[in-house]
Amino acid sequence: MIPRYNTPEMAAVWTDEARMTAWLEVELAVCEAWARLGRVPEEALAEIKAKARFDVTRVQEIEEVTQHDVIAFVSCVAENVGECSKYVHYGLTSSDVLDTGLALQLRRAGQLLEEETVRLGRILQRRALEHRDTVMMGRTHGVHAEPITFGMVLGLWAFEVRRGLERLRRAVQQVAVGKISGAVGTYANLDPQVEQIALSILGLGVEPVSNQVVQRDRHAEFLASLALLATAIEKIALQIRHYQRTEVLEAEEYFAAGQKGSSAMPHKRNPIISERLCGQARLVRANMLAAFEDVALWHERDISHSSVERVILPDSTILLHYMLKKASWLVENLKIYPANMVANLERSYGLLYSQRVLLGLIEAGMLRDEAYQVVQRNAMRAWEEKVPFREVLAADPEVTSRLPADQLAALFDPGYHLRHRDAIFERVAGIEW
Repeated sequence: MIPRYNTPEMAAVWTDEARMTAWLEVELAVCEAWARLGRVPEEALAEIKAKARFDVTRVQEIEEVTQHDVIAFVSCVAENVGECSKYVHYGLTSSDVLDTGLALQLRRAGQLLEEETVRLGRILQRRALEHRDTVMMGRTHGVHAEPITFGMVLGLWAFEVRRGLERLRRAVQQVAVGKISGAVGTYANLDPQVEQIALSILGLGVEPVSNQVVQRDRHAEFLASLALLATAIEKIALQIRHYQRTEVLEAEEYFAAGQKGSSAMPHKRNPIISERLCGQARLVRANMLAAFEDVALWHERDISHSSVERVILPDSTILLHYMLKKASWLVENLKIYPANMVANLERSYGLLYSQRVLLGLIEAGMLRDEAYQVVQRNAMRAWEEKVPFREVLAADPEVTSRLPADQLAALFDPGYHLRHRDAIFERVAGIEW
């Protein structure tokens, strides 16, 4: 049975409980910073740490009245802390907590995505090395070109996933940034040292100049990295869909015993996972566009971005996490048919050697344009009459006058095209994850 991956670990990053836990981490880090600067007494800090807690249901009850999530949260914490709660949220504005807490969530989400990206990349790398010598037809425009190996296809995908991993890591670093700078970023009721200390405790970077929010180009870059990874997965899935076409059938999704492909046609084995991944990539890219729309806010801030992020950040990270898992399963279990690949090599009657013949005629003294015309004329005849290209060439005096039979035969050596594959697969083997 095809596994239906859930992503509970990623979903857990975006629960109300997780969101408010991140807020509490921020509030406690700020209290710690104030204590180090002598503003909060040590005994008060100890009491805050001992008693600070929240209940999601209670926060929601308060929010029904206040219509403000952070105020409701702080009020709930204050109910538990008591007298020392006067030091909680001291000098802060809501966005100090919201954006810094969000950075903690995004860092965790990024770590989970990184783990699955590495897993997919390693599977691609291993299967590429496994099929380094599995010869197949290379295609351009969907038309036969020259031979490659299936390992080269997998290796190309592995390198693209590796670049996606690098972009993801950079984007997580950019988005794992907080701000504790007050209402419009002036530290009016704070101290820049509070920000430095608190964010150091949390392991986050500092927004060097903020207004009321962490700047949203950071979040847009994060979504862009997710969209590119999703698109890399789509690229893999789309190619597999082509390989699974009945007329090609060089590779195929795993089809389990008892699985059904069609309610009407019992013979059907459809690339449903690949098609699903192609569709899901569209969603991640669409969310990237929404993130770009969030960058430009009015003056020092508005909250038009907030409602968008509550959808696109959980949805995109959960969906991509699912896609990465599914893509790993797809590649790991992909059925590959080398015999069909060999058979498909011959479907164009040996035309894959046309460039070798062209160069052979040039080396034998023929001008390039003349040689091209001779080769193309014979290639078109072979294709239209469905006869071997080599036989057509051997019957053309313009060819045989330049290329004796043994030289012509040597141009039809399939090993020639792949003689440098060792260099290619040294690079594939060298990918570090």
